Parts: sequence; structure tokens; C-alpha cells
Amino acid sequence: QVQLVESGGGLVQTGGSLRLSCAVSGLSFSSTALAWFRQAPGKEREFVVAVDWTETTYHADSVKGRFTISRDKTKNLVVLQMNRLKPEDTAVYFCAARRTLVLPITAPEYEFWGQGTQVTVSS
Repeated sequence: QVQLVESGGGLVQTGGSLRLSCAVSGLSFSSTALAWFRQAPGKEREFVVAVDWTETTYHADSVKGRFTISRDKTKNLVVLQMNRLKPEDTAVYFCAARRTLVLPITAPEYEFWGQGTQVTVSS
């Protein structure tokens, strides 16, 4: 059974940092794309960043230079390091996975999802 469990959300001031983790079980990291999406109240789920099995990454323009995704194969973790946070980064953040050799960047392309973790950035 595939499970994705996020942790690390919380409240932070503008300009601060947060580190989100997603523990992945039931999937082989060697052929899986992993991503983070976010959803603010009243808005659609939005792509943030993704990494494929070759460690190639793709970032949304809104987070380039501020957010970094990484994979820890030994612990089956995918981590989102968020720096220089802004109030517009406030959302529920979701970890997602798909068994593929490509790098999907849209929500419908992902097979598995975590339950989400709230990130709130105060101004």
C-alpha cells in the first residue's frame, strides 16, 4: 500500500524559512517522480516543484530561487526547503508521487497524494 505522509508545516513570519518532509512508503524511488503542490483557500491546487528519478528538478516561477526539493533515498523522504517565505505562499502543501520516468507538473498526472500540511506566512 502506497502512503505519503507530510510533516513540518506551521506558522512563520515573512522572510522566514520552513522545511517540509514527506515520508513515502510502498514505492520504489528509482522510477518515481515526486512533487509538491499547494492549495490556498478558494483556489485550485497549484504546482510548486518536482523531481524525477535522475534528480532533475522543475520549479514554478513563483518559487524559483526560494524553494528547493530534495530526495533522501535511504530514508524514502522528499523534502521541501522553503526560504524567504511570503504571505502569498500561505496554503496547504501536498506531497505527490507518480511511477514514471518523466517529470509531470500537473496535478492530474500524479497517482498518489499525502493528506497535506498547512503553511501560514504572516505579514
